[in-house]
Amino acid sequence: MKKLLNEAREIQSTIVEHRRYFHKNPETSMDLPITTEYVIKKLKEMGYEPKEICKSGVVAIAGGKKPGKTFMLRADMDALPIVEENNFEFKSKNNNMHACGHDMHTAMLLGAAQLLKDYEYEIEGQVKLMFQPAEEPLIGAKNMIEAGLLENPTVDAAMMIHVTTGTPLQSGKALVLPSGIVTSNSDWFEINVQGKGGHGAMPHDTIDPINVLAHIHTALQAVNSREIAPMEDMVLTVGEIHSGTSSNIIPDTGYLRGTIRSFGKENREFIKKRLEEISTGIASTFRATANVKFSNGCPSVRNNEELVKQFTTYASELLGEEGVFDGATFADGLFEKISGSEDFGFVSELVPSIMVVLGAGSISDEYKYPPHHPKAIFDENALYFGTSLYANTAIEWLKNNK
Repeated sequence: MKKLLNEAREIQSTIVEHRRYFHKNPETSMDLPITTEYVIKKLKEMGYEPKEICKSGVVAIAGGKKPGKTFMLRADMDALPIVEENNFEFKSKNNNMHACGHDMHTAMLLGAAQLLKDYEYEIEGQVKLMFQPAEEPLIGAKNMIEAGLLENPTVDAAMMIHVTTGTPLQSGKALVLPSGIVTSNSDWFEINVQGKGGHGAMPHDTIDPINVLAHIHTALQAVNSREIAPMEDMVLTVGEIHSGTSSNIIPDTGYLRGTIRSFGKENREFIKKRLEEISTGIASTFRATANVKFSNGCPSVRNNEELVKQFTTYASELLGEEGVFDGATFADGLFEKISGSEDFGFVSELVPSIMVVLGAGSISDEYKYPPHHPKAIFDENALYFGTSLYANTAIEWLKNNK
């Protein structure tokens, strides 16, 4: 196992080259022509036969020379619509930014593909490589699944790595999240209010949608404080409110948009139901109407208990026990349950899966900014650790789960 770590270290410069190319050319959502072309080109150079099974969704197979199961490794490739505020030579060339580390993920999986190719005749089964678009809008994994991702060959287990920066986790250290739910469900919502516009000096002749939106916004905060058990976690955030065009006109319509983060299927459905009831009820109180739409939802990622045990063993043998931490106890449980969402949840619903966090910039080493910040910086020294974790986990799992 240590041999794989050393071999990954030997190709670190190539992995860095991949990462910097992606960082310089960030693309968003499902539209990743530059990224996809590069990934396909590099995989073909390694001897793979990659397939684009849906727009910007690429799959390749390593191994298959010996009988066995199929283990899948996933990397997301999309960036965010953020203007980068760093000054690297390889900083973004456009108004997007890899502020969540997906350029790191894609580069690490390309590195793992290179290692796996070298071990192709020793792999006891197959490794499916999943290069995914549109994780940020939470639609890429679902699109790939619908395009046949988990079939031909059938995937038996899956793994993803997510890098982090601006936390206490040191670069190159692996954090094993506990079994069970580890990320939140996500549901995006839009509430459209229909009122009756008119002159600002004659409000009695109007139905003010801004007044309705204000009351809805206030009332929604009570879902968490009064309708969810204190030991349960949820976050309801309103990020947009829009209505009106002038200070002396009461508008006809308005809308607000936001997200719900919750844990568990029962709470998820209850919160969505209450949001709709509160919105339509308040609108009716003020003689308006409200229409609620949900979009871009995804379920929680669930870590499989047996996979967590096995990964912990494999990673400890690869990195040493000092290189692996328990997410339930590290930094007072900072990573025990993550309020952010991850559309790998669609995969974990269908096959045994594991999500692992990899340190790529500790706050103690002056990595001050968290992911999604325009000044976020990721430590490239973590790249070969991620590459070796990907390749090693797949090889060992296939060997031990015939």
